[in-house]
Amino acid sequence: MRKPDDVHEHQVLNPATEEVIATVPAATAEDVDAAVAAAGRAQRAWAALAPGDRARQLRRFAATVDAHLEELARLEVREAGHPIGNARWEAGNVRDLLDYAAGGAERLTGAQIPVAGGLNVTFHEPLGVVAVIAPWNFPLPIAAWGAAPALAAGNAVLLKPAETTPLTALRLAELALEAGLPEGLFHVLPGAGPVAGAALVRHPGVAKVVFTGSTAVGKRIMAECAARVKPVTLELGGKSPNIVFADAYLEAAAAAAPGSFLDNTGQDCCARSRILVQRTAYDRFMELLEPAVRAFTAGDPADPATRMGPLISAAHRERVRAYVPESAPAAIRGDAPAGKGFWYPATVLEAAPGDRTATEEIFGPVAVVLPFDDEADAVRLANATDYGLSGSIWTRDVGRALRVSRAVAAGNLSVNSHSSVRYATPFGGFKQSGLGRELGPDALAAFTETKNVFLSTDA
Repeated sequence: MRKPDDVHEHQVLNPATEEVIATVPAATAEDVDAAVAAAGRAQRAWAALAPGDRARQLRRFAATVDAHLEELARLEVREAGHPIGNARWEAGNVRDLLDYAAGGAERLTGAQIPVAGGLNVTFHEPLGVVAVIAPWNFPLPIAAWGAAPALAAGNAVLLKPAETTPLTALRLAELALEAGLPEGLFHVLPGAGPVAGAALVRHPGVAKVVFTGSTAVGKRIMAECAARVKPVTLELGGKSPNIVFADAYLEAAAAAAPGSFLDNTGQDCCARSRILVQRTAYDRFMELLEPAVRAFTAGDPADPATRMGPLISAAHRERVRAYVPESAPAAIRGDAPAGKGFWYPATVLEAAPGDRTATEEIFGPVAVVLPFDDEADAVRLANATDYGLSGSIWTRDVGRALRVSRAVAAGNLSVNSHSSVRYATPFGGFKQSGLGRELGPDALAAFTETKNVFLSTDA
């Protein structure tokens, strides 16, 4: 494989075939300076628009995305290796989120607070220029999670996609211009994290940073922003539990379990990669789990029958392999294609609570199964991690479902399902899984400052 001729270029590979599908210019610190200046000019005009006018422009953007859903989905398949069914959902999520955020532009209301001697009102003022640093695991939707509400609240957005997956972001920016959004308002800066990403984080003209990625990098960004008293939203790692009680419908729990940690080939911070099973149901659950895992077919992402694609890169595959060597005994091991592509089989390990595989985020198609004795033991194991992003609880006892939901330290829990993300509900983590919330009815407020104004009525 040839290397780019210019240090300011980056090659994009198809992870299913290893072929080079594009060479993309990599933004420099000087490019970031120019983009921030242009975004600042565009933001002032954008914020001055009536909220209804901003909403209409965002709805046109949503309609333009809708007209290009299949194109965006196919691009996601090529650059990220996502199965086409998943990629279509992701493109649709961008459209839906733009529509949802557009509605918020006219509902970003302040308050009138009763006080003596006058009238007190509050306003939500846009921050200015917002940097969104998006990951490679869900390039399309996560870019929109930050960009859509920020734009609706009156901000400009500079989006830095991951080096491996810039193509959908670049196309999204083209569609924004096609839909009539002002030049410079929503701009994509592909490039290396230590160059373009670092320049955005440190730039005095960037008012807020939204970052999705590893906890280690998130901590560095938080420290940089703290030195400048710059707000952040961080969506970081996870090691989420899937708690299966003996009274659950075991057939349903086992049938759903593979999707909870194999979706997107396990490259999901919400992956339920720790399966906690009540000891009295353990053997039966494992009998049911094996055929369900083996049925989760891996193959050509462009084939609608495929449920699992490749890992994103050779380097990431080696990282996953370091947790589970080929010689490691596995309770369940699925199949993966041979030949070109960064493939890794679905793997289920039986582990002890303190094992590395049970405590660290692997970010691949690997889950561990741990037995527990009773409700208190399940909660203890579920919380025995530095993370707290998501999780699932399987039980027919409504009281238990509520007790355990309140006791598990995680931001997003589902009962008898594995749902984590809806654009209309808040998303974010406890502990080292992040800071702040995205999505939901309050998403726009996270991109504003509250201004308090008192008007005296005394003569």
